Amino acid sequence: MARADTEKLLVSLDVGTANIEVLVAEQKADGSVEIIGMGSQPSRGIKRGVVVDIESTTRAIQRAVEQAELAAECEIRGVVASISGSHISSQNSQGMVPVREREVETADVGQVLEAARAVNLPADRHLLHALPQEYIIDDQDGIQYPVGMAGVRLEVRAHLVTCAESAVLNISKCITRCGLELEDLVAQPLASAEAVLNEDEKELGVCLVDMGAGTTDIAVYTGGAVRLTRVIPVAGEQVTNDIAVALRTPTQHAEDLKLRYACAMTSMASADEVIQVPGVSGKQEERTLSRQLLAEVVQPRYEELFSLIRNELVKQGFDGLLAGGVVLTGGAVRMEGVQALAEDVLDMPVRIGDPVGKVSGLVDMVRDARHSAGVGLLLWEEEYQQGPGRRREAGWWEKFKQWFRGEL
Repeated sequence: MARADTEKLLVSLDVGTANIEVLVAEQKADGSVEIIGMGSQPSRGIKRGVVVDIESTTRAIQRAVEQAELAAECEIRGVVASISGSHISSQNSQGMVPVREREVETADVGQVLEAARAVNLPADRHLLHALPQEYIIDDQDGIQYPVGMAGVRLEVRAHLVTCAESAVLNISKCITRCGLELEDLVAQPLASAEAVLNEDEKELGVCLVDMGAGTTDIAVYTGGAVRLTRVIPVAGEQVTNDIAVALRTPTQHAEDLKLRYACAMTSMASADEVIQVPGVSGKQEERTLSRQLLAEVVQPRYEELFSLIRNELVKQGFDGLLAGGVVLTGGAVRMEGVQALAEDVLDMPVRIGDPVGKVSGLVDMVRDARHSAGVGLLLWEEEYQQGPGRRREAGWWEKFKQWFRGEL
């Protein structure tokens, strides 16, 4: 099962509420990413983005990894994983350091990012990302990459993403129990953004909305940098539950009805179209209902979700600033009428984002919005290897891994 070790393997682990997915890719000499294998398993120990059952999650990860190894003909040793859940929050911060040699060096950039990271956090919070928005040298702002520039004072405006310490420890434990090394942990909306947003959208202003099974994650970009990350606890599972309760059918049948027949706008579903709704086993017979009735159940929940997103954007001062509109991705966008309803509620242009355009290889396997986070993790690993000063802050993840190993 040994593949020639001439090119670096990139491995992503998307830990979702509905599925756990592993993608394996090769990093080519020209910087492109070619997908060569995939493994997927239903999530059994994840609820609303967080681990609630260590053993079940570990088994699901192990099986997905084995599938991916078989498909890619390789041995997986380390992964870059996603993390989600309503425990994730963000804030903006600033840092400042003197430039020692009157010319900004990589070490200066690492130090100024450390200064921006120096915020007081509760003991149960973990600083996941400190992402530079812009650098300032001697009051000259708008600098994207300061290394090599002359000056005496270097400042940075950074976006800090924090999460629950327990969530990090639990997902780390599951991965370690599978005999794998956790190379990096990435907030899910940032991973999905890597896969589906283009640079023009990030510069103009755009809101990425990743609608999964357990949570809906959003990331707002303006001026080429991330300004806001939020997690909204309304997603695909709530839609499934609404269908199950309203139509009095078991959850597994409600999920199937949602995927096959649901429409997010009542006006787009004909009353003449009929669907068969299974009853509760042993109590009710199968019934025939109109597809329009199913849409009447689904539409209010999607309207609620888009209204929450709209309110958050207004609250944070982004109303009217997102010329790039909204990009929807994730498994819960795979429904007729979602894009049209989002445009009505958000009053902005909306498109569905899929990750195919940024990777090569087995693209047919990931030609779906539900794979955006997994593909984004591959791109994140490839791009963030540039080191401190460009995308990744120096050293913090290595320090965390060393500390975690000492706790085992």
